[in-house]
Amino acid sequence: MARTGTQMLLLVVALTATAVAISGASASSIPEEVPPYNPLEHDSLHAKHFDGGEHNAQFDHEAFLGPDESKKFDTLTPEESRRRLGLIVDRIDEDKDGLVTLPELKNWIAYTQRRYIEEDVGRLWRQHNPENNNTISWDSYRKTVYGFMDDLSSEEREQEENGISYKSLLKRDRNRWAAADKDLDDNLTREEFTAFLHPEEHPSMKAVVLQETFSDLDKDNDGKISVDEYIGDMYRSAGEEDVEPEWVANERESFSEHRDLDKDGYLNEEEVRQWIAPNDFDHSEAEAKHLLFEADADHDEKLTKEEVLDKYDVFVGSQATDFGEALARHDEF
Repeated sequence: MARTGTQMLLLVVALTATAVAISGASASSIPEEVPPYNPLEHDSLHAKHFDGGEHNAQFDHEAFLGPDESKKFDTLTPEESRRRLGLIVDRIDEDKDGLVTLPELKNWIAYTQRRYIEEDVGRLWRQHNPENNNTISWDSYRKTVYGFMDDLSSEEREQEENGISYKSLLKRDRNRWAAADKDLDDNLTREEFTAFLHPEEHPSMKAVVLQETFSDLDKDNDGKISVDEYIGDMYRSAGEEDVEPEWVANERESFSEHRDLDKDGYLNEEEVRQWIAPNDFDHSEAEAKHLLFEADADHDEKLTKEEVLDKYDVFVGSQATDFGEALARHDEF
């Protein structure tokens, strides 16, 4: 994404857990394409948890620590990471029996997500509402984020790069704002602003989440998702002679066998919904089960501190965070 001076273009893209604000009066270019984001499958940089059979450890680090906290791990040695991870394990072990169970790990991951959302919303609420009013108006938000568009020509607003235009970004935010605005006054309370920034966490925003995700995948705007559009989200051929890797063939099979429920060769909205947000899916529990599987050396479905520390790279990598601050804030939620 291009930046000039103090300006930054806000991309409130599908299901994004992080929002970046714009300041300044103009923009120099349309941002690079951001792939569709499913918080059940992607980290904050839109990298998938599993991509082509390869495991993305950063997804686990962010689920365990939160996106902001995990970034602070880059300067610590493995020894220091292990030491601080031990403090986290003591906190996760709610009944202090020396073992981390699946429910305890699930509770920690859910807490981490809540903490991140609260901090992210608080930061942007202060930025867009410096006088701390009860609500933020759409006109105020649009002026701050998209005010530079007033100086652009119609052609510049509609010009696309990588399938994205300023006009489409504004339309997406406007639709999401309207979905979050429960009392229909075109102003968002802090609770409504939270739903706007993090729709993936609000059941009432499921429709807009589905709409955004479907739109991202449906490149030809024909109202359905072809297998090539589905694959294009994960893999792009370098040329006509490029041989697709085996995992792409496996994804094509998955599309046909598991995603395309009515076997018509396309995904409709209901099939996409079943894929990205199945009714019985619990993100925190699924991630807790994954971490438990990775670290449970004796397969007793519980983790000792030693098991966690032996697999510290699964939880925190060779990065670390200000655990003192994180632990001190635990009871706030």
